[in-house]
Amino acid sequence: MTSTTSQPVTARSWAALGILTLAVLLLAIDGTVLALAVPALTADLNPTATQLLWIGDIYSFALAGLLVTMGNLADRIGRKRLLLMGAVGFGLSSVLAAFAPTPEMLIIARAILGISGATIMPSTLAIVRNIFSDPALRTRAIAVWAAGATAGAAVGPIVGGALLEHFHWGSVFLINVPIMVLVLIGGLILLPESKDPNGARIDLLSALLSFIAIVSIVYAIKHVFAKGLDWTVPVAVVLGLLAGWLFLRRQRRLTRPLIDISLFRSPAFSGAVMANTVSIFAFVGLLFFFSQYLQLVRGLGPLQAGLTELSATIASIVVIAFAGFMLGKLGRGRAISVGLGFGALGLAVLALAEGMSGLVGIVIGFAIVGFGAGLAMTLTTDAVVSAAPRERAGAASSIAETAYELGAALGIAVLGSVQLALYRWNLPAIADPGIDSSVNESLATAVSQLDTTNPAVLAAIEQAQHAFTVGMQWTSVIAAILLAIAAVIAWIAIPSHKGQATVDH
Repeated sequence: MTSTTSQPVTARSWAALGILTLAVLLLAIDGTVLALAVPALTADLNPTATQLLWIGDIYSFALAGLLVTMGNLADRIGRKRLLLMGAVGFGLSSVLAAFAPTPEMLIIARAILGISGATIMPSTLAIVRNIFSDPALRTRAIAVWAAGATAGAAVGPIVGGALLEHFHWGSVFLINVPIMVLVLIGGLILLPESKDPNGARIDLLSALLSFIAIVSIVYAIKHVFAKGLDWTVPVAVVLGLLAGWLFLRRQRRLTRPLIDISLFRSPAFSGAVMANTVSIFAFVGLLFFFSQYLQLVRGLGPLQAGLTELSATIASIVVIAFAGFMLGKLGRGRAISVGLGFGALGLAVLALAEGMSGLVGIVIGFAIVGFGAGLAMTLTTDAVVSAAPRERAGAASSIAETAYELGAALGIAVLGSVQLALYRWNLPAIADPGIDSSVNESLATAVSQLDTTNPAVLAAIEQAQHAFTVGMQWTSVIAAILLAIAAVIAWIAIPSHKGQATVDH
């Protein structure tokens, strides 16, 4: 069967959607599940602040850098085949991460996890595109898929919290194994195979250039915030921009490019990609460090911290019932803008709630953010996937997922680095050099390594908690402003024809 053959939507189709959503749910969980394990991981492996950032974001870097290539590979060799291969690799690399003895080994394991995940994600959305050819049903199916992605990012801390209450931090990776076994078995039975009947050979130079461009730019952003401006930053920026320019130039010349550059001439397409990236940037980037805030400042246990963020998961699932309605009433551009606006409002609520006692404001803020991010992601993903012909579904899906993963990676790198810089900026000088060094490294380092029975240490940690809170508040405000700007751009740039505004090929 090729992707040019329409398939009737049956109960089997929805069951297949369940398997695909389970796969993307797990991949999204793996992007944030480690957040709650940071204190335990820090105490065990003693990573530096920079290593901690790499542990958090290398997974998304590897995913984002390889999604374009893997989406095209899925079109060529078969989406089901590549997905099942990725499931096996993901399970094996999860075991490697769970038993990593050093920060360096964990970074390597997380990179391999990202590579394995990159073989799964484009196939999930491409198969959804292939199964659901009717625009209305496809919007609903993509809403379910998007709920898996956004809910996975939010449910990661809950899963991590439940495991960390009783087990070693490595358990947050071992949980992947039985789920991937289920995806493997369900995929073999339920998923249809599809591919491009005229699939061309993958251009390896284009694949290399796209990877270099993404990783170089993200490295430069992360490094300038975490370590300051040194010679590596301009080198990385120049390398990334040059690789990106060469990549785009090569795509225009290839008969079968990895990315169809002409798609970006459409305001609906380019605006949707931008909105997707920004919404995930704010959501995942803040979530990674908010879990630390709940534990290290509010004093919650891992499970309690995860449950506090549950409202975002519930809200992102509720979006399934509203996405089609919002699209029909407002049109695509305005509906996406409303989603981004909700996200900005939620982040503003979180900024206020972080400085207040109690958790009610935090729960409400997370619910608003989860609804807004879920709505924006559903409609932007639908717009991107619907813009390409069905035989190129893998390549189109990889653009939507690259936007998601790049947004997640940049969110952790940029917002995480901004938060760290603001934390250090607000720290007062501490007379004891040993205490000052640990506190300045990170709040997690101070809590895990210093003797908390020492009054001087307790005083320093209280000051560090205040600095961390101030940093979180300003980071939330920055993320809210970015979402508000994106909402205005989406309202103006993305067409808003009312009704089921999808393009089918």
